[in-house]
Amino acid sequence: MKKFDLEKNKALKLANDLKQSSAARIGQAGAQPKLDRREQRKLDQEKGLVPFACKLDASLVKQLQERAAAHEGGMTEALAELLIVAGLTR
Repeated sequence: MKKFDLEKNKALKLANDLKQSSAARIGQAGAQPKLDRREQRKLDQEKGLVPFACKLDASLVKQLQERAAAHEGGMTEALAELLIVAGLTR
């Protein structure tokens, strides 16, 4: 491997380490610890949650994101609440 490639790899590792350490500091400031995907999936399965994907109009997605940002439960809880109000569930 050439010297340039070695230095480039070192720089990439350094940048990645800095990115991860800053993300860790942000996570420490939050109230809840960030769960990895496997743990989150297990918790979701215990709650009976199933992933569901669909295509929506961009303006509708924007409205949903704004509502979810104001909702304490996030996007999942906000959508569930909207579906319940619409009479589609329970």
